[in-house]
Amino acid sequence: MHLNIEIKARSKRNADIRAILVEHGADFRGIDHQIDTYFNVDSGRMKLREGTIEHSLIYYERSDQAGPKSSKVHLYRPQADPALKAVLSAALGVWKVIDKRREIAFIDNVKFHLDMVEGLGEFMEIEAIDVDGSLGEAHIQQQCRYYMTLLGIQAEDLLTNSYSDMVKESDVE
Repeated sequence: MHLNIEIKARSKRNADIRAILVEHGADFRGIDHQIDTYFNVDSGRMKLREGTIEHSLIYYERSDQAGPKSSKVHLYRPQADPALKAVLSAALGVWKVIDKRREIAFIDNVKFHLDMVEGLGEFMEIEAIDVDGSLGEAHIQQQCRYYMTLLGIQAEDLLTNSYSDMVKESDVE
């Protein structure tokens, strides 16, 4: 398990944000078409992310609040295999499916996502990540707030919940 401090925000400025990240030496990893399948679980959220850059089974617990929030994340990186999705779907049932195009960049331990989410629009995320506990929550909280200011993220742009919460039942096939 590792600790993330993260924000998600609506954005109509992803081109500007990309330029700022370039100016600050971000390591761009590419654009990933991702399908996130969320499963029915009693607490937290569990999703299978299927992408060409990121392919992971993720379980996380996070409060729904605007602004930087703590997230406890359990991450498993399986080989791409449709059998895993079939087993999870049969055992737990599918709650929601999110289809997005995600541009991924890093500055040190901070990960940036510039997202275009089908049916929802354009977003950006900042994730300050402490993989082994060596940075501490206060430090990664400060990093998240620093990048919010640098990138011009306003309080009114911040979202409280995940894309899965934002998608209407009727949008899921």
